[in-house]
Amino acid sequence: MGSQELNRQLVLEVVRVTEAGAIAASKWNGRGDEKSADAAAVEAMREAFNKLQIEGTVVIGEGERDEAPMLYIGEKVGAGGPKVDIALDPLEGTTICAKAMPNSLAVLAISAEGGLLNAPDVYMDKIAVGGGLPDGVIDLDKTPTDNVKAVAEAKGKSVEDMMVCVLDRPRHAEIIKELRELGCGVALIGDGDIAGVIATTDPKTGIDMYMGSGGAPEGVLASAALRCIGGQMQGRLLFRNDDERARARKWGIEDLNRKYTMEEMASGDVIFAATGVTDGSMLNGVHVTSRGIETDTITMRSKTKTIRRVQAIHGPDGRQ
Repeated sequence: MGSQELNRQLVLEVVRVTEAGAIAASKWNGRGDEKSADAAAVEAMREAFNKLQIEGTVVIGEGERDEAPMLYIGEKVGAGGPKVDIALDPLEGTTICAKAMPNSLAVLAISAEGGLLNAPDVYMDKIAVGGGLPDGVIDLDKTPTDNVKAVAEAKGKSVEDMMVCVLDRPRHAEIIKELRELGCGVALIGDGDIAGVIATTDPKTGIDMYMGSGGAPEGVLASAALRCIGGQMQGRLLFRNDDERARARKWGIEDLNRKYTMEEMASGDVIFAATGVTDGSMLNGVHVTSRGIETDTITMRSKTKTIRRVQAIHGPDGRQ
């Protein structure tokens, strides 16, 4: 395996990891206990990672070592093999899972060593669109109005026919107000902005753009997905206090105002995988049926642009 190229076998092997996380989290679906759901996913994914023939370093995980007992930033996982970097969110949408709402996922991205932005766990301002549009059609430095108009023109649509996905948060009140005054539609989501970004790539969702702030780790994971499936994304880290700025510098980020492109957040050969925990726009959730435990996973690779849908039936104990 070269320094910039992953073993293609990994594309299928990582499915076992997200499947394990999703199955474990699903047992807490609708139970109102976010922490237990997340902890179950973390433990299951870590156990699955340690069966893979990799020497992996977690660059985006559950937090810093003193905050997370496992899958913390800097943790080494795997049974030995090629060196890779790992970004993961064992339960994207903890609240979604706790409330049995749509679009909760177990998510990971793997790159050759050094391929993923080591983003601290702070907020990130994001904007994203799907593939097939001119380069540079979106720009974080432009207003929501200007970005919507530019994408509408590129798509040959009227502004009124545009739909923008935004996290439903008080901090987005001004963006939502501006978009609605512009006349376009706003699809508000309660959580799960990785799924929100990926939705821009699927015409069936009706989502044309994603904008607003969310977690920086999720921004890197979404960038990895878009690298594989096609699209454009920009991100800029947002800092609320000096402690967050100090943490960013600790991870080697000097330019705190930098506007990152999709390729700067996820470069080289990248693999992305996501398994549905709850039913959503992209994937079905985990379901226990008479046949066993059913899972639905998407796995993608940037080098080949291959996208696979893996629907599996596991035994009653959920073992891989």
